[in-house]
Amino acid sequence: MNLAEGVQIVSFGLLAVMMIGAALGVVLLSQVVYSAFLLGGVFISMAGLYLLLNADFVAAAQILIYVGAVNVLILFAIMLVNKQEDFTNLPNYWIRRGATALVALGLFALLSTMVLSTPWAITPTAATAENTVVQIGEHLFSDFLLPFELASVLLLMAMVGAIILARRELIPPDRKAQLDSAELDLKLPERPRAPVPALRGNRVKTQE
Repeated sequence: MNLAEGVQIVSFGLLAVMMIGAALGVVLLSQVVYSAFLLGGVFISMAGLYLLLNADFVAAAQILIYVGAVNVLILFAIMLVNKQEDFTNLPNYWIRRGATALVALGLFALLSTMVLSTPWAITPTAATAENTVVQIGEHLFSDFLLPFELASVLLLMAMVGAIILARRELIPPDRKAQLDSAELDLKLPERPRAPVPALRGNRVKTQE
């Protein structure tokens, strides 16, 4: 994509605002389903940023893998598990919140320092890659072969864990006994069947 500089700046600003807003919604919303949908918005915004960097293959992989596979897998896991549980605050929960806030602020400061110290100016003589698919394939199967295989094993473990969570019995034993007794109460006793008259030919003989 060879866009004008002004269009690139506006597109980058819109995608950055969209990504930050969706990320805040993922963290702050209490409904897990809404958070999962907003996570898909974060992935789509990142794909747009990859397009601005002329990384067409990475942008397509971002949408196909993360939005079309990982995000959908998260939604299916939420719908299949559907564990109804009232969460109560643990004792000294403010310590955990404080530690989480400190870690988040530390990461924000580290990323801000990296953004400010990195020379983002591109020289006019910098040549863009014409075929990113070939270069990514060469790097994946030469320099990054071990991380690539470890990522596949990690995804396999996540899939097995999702299957185990979906097949696990989530009803407590006392609740299950109550449901079984309620089902027995709703069942009606079977009515005795009436005798069927004998058929001979096309006439029905009944006894008066």
